[in-house]
Amino acid sequence: MSASPKSQPTGRPALFDRKLLPRFALLCLGIWLNAADTLVTATIMPSVAREIGGYQYFGWSVAAFLMGSIVAGACSGKLSIGLGLRRATALSGVVYAVGCAMGALAPDFITFIAGRLVQGLGAGAIVALCYVAITALFPESLWPRVYGAVAGIWGGATLLGPLLGGLFAQAGFWRGAFWIFVVQALIFVGAVMAMLPSDKRGDERNRIPAPQLAFLVAGVALIGTAGVVGDPRLAALLALGGVLSMTAMLVANRRTRDRLLPRAAGDLSTATGLGLLTVFAFEAAAIGFTVYGPAFIQARQGASPLLTGYVIGAIAAGWTTCALAVSNLPPQRDGVAIRAGAGVILIGVLASAWAVTQSGLWEIALALLVLGCGFGLSWAFIARHAIASAPADEQALASAAVPTTQLIGGAVGAAAAGAMANILGFGHGIDPAAAQAHGFWLFAAFAPLAGVGFLAAWKLARV
Repeated sequence: MSASPKSQPTGRPALFDRKLLPRFALLCLGIWLNAADTLVTATIMPSVAREIGGYQYFGWSVAAFLMGSIVAGACSGKLSIGLGLRRATALSGVVYAVGCAMGALAPDFITFIAGRLVQGLGAGAIVALCYVAITALFPESLWPRVYGAVAGIWGGATLLGPLLGGLFAQAGFWRGAFWIFVVQALIFVGAVMAMLPSDKRGDERNRIPAPQLAFLVAGVALIGTAGVVGDPRLAALLALGGVLSMTAMLVANRRTRDRLLPRAAGDLSTATGLGLLTVFAFEAAAIGFTVYGPAFIQARQGASPLLTGYVIGAIAAGWTTCALAVSNLPPQRDGVAIRAGAGVILIGVLASAWAVTQSGLWEIALALLVLGCGFGLSWAFIARHAIASAPADEQALASAAVPTTQLIGGAVGAAAAGAMANILGFGHGIDPAAAQAHGFWLFAAFAPLAGVGFLAAWKLARV
């Protein structure tokens, strides 16, 4: 690679320096493409299903995107070294644009899901490579400020995501939301080719953790398919197969040198294992509100897509607010924050399950805000303990494992929520009466997972 900014020996250029500002804007655009996706898509999904059907595959719209992100994140390092950072990042942008175009043009829900998978592949690689680019494009003295600004992009997406999705959905043109992201992705690709320095291809010795990824994808697919088949016995076998496949992923991960997760993943006698279990369980328990919450709110409350998007955005708002509030908490208070946050998440899951299906908009927003506050109170401290307890040679892997495990929990939870929705009779739409009569169990069925997360967090705080 040509001379890196971090080699500059003198001066401390400001983040908004004339030379650094375009690079910062490029980084922000790359992070935005991923950060805004969840809330934009959650806001428009009821409109998508009304036009092209697919209520029975609702959970797959999220699961496919997250699975693509996991696979891309695991492969991005090899891609960067094999192609060079500039080519790899530009290719990721092209893949993302193709996925968005597939969603915009989708004549049916199966094509839409395929587009979401491709979009996830591009988005996951873009985010991973943007973090790599931080060290290549900015002097080391500015890294903390850049990482802080990146966190701000995720917070900004909380406000702008529902607005963007809601405006397009209310205009009856949900496909336009995807076209907007196609345009942004193409701008990103052009900027990458213009601004990132050309670099040489390297030699990657570490292999992609293919067996773990294969077991993971198979497990999520089996769990999601269990809700689509009509035979209860076949559904039970598919669900069992999904659980066994996830177990096989952990076994394979322990036996290979090319790991997706730290060796201690699944070992509940270690802080790393407990931390990753907490992350997985809580994410899997809560993702259903993002997947099905908008459809239930619109069906029961008659709320507009824009208003619905902001109600669901209460989760992200609570998370961001509380995370900032406890960011300066001294290390000796980590255990208190972990236990308090875990308890609030458990309460939030139960309260939100009741509010979304039985109560009004204000109660729904408050319950979801509580749920988000639980994540904000505890997430950073759970991650810190999980990472710090890993062996020195696995610190980097443990750092990457926290967001990877969160994606895995989201993918599994989304697929399972889709299966549960079909079992409860929501495979062809959300009827207001049925939503009030049976909808509670769609969300409350995941309360035991939240309980597992609570117990793991409680033990983690003690460890």
